[in-house]
Amino acid sequence: MKCNSGTIDRALRVVAGLALIGLAATGVVGVWGYIGVVLVLTGAIGFCPAYTLLGMNTCGIKK
Repeated sequence: MKCNSGTIDRALRVVAGLALIGLAATGVVGVWGYIGVVLVLTGAIGFCPAYTLLGMNTCGIKK
């Protein structure tokens, strides 16, 4: 797996994911809020399968 998420993208994914998990844990949003786990994982590893399917790349590394 090659990196396809840039630094800002990864940071935003982690922050949004943690926010969703926190909201789901406190009951503010429904169980769907635990989708934040996916955001945290993709932000941590720097690879997004959806970006691969869409042909996107926010990583600054040249191919």
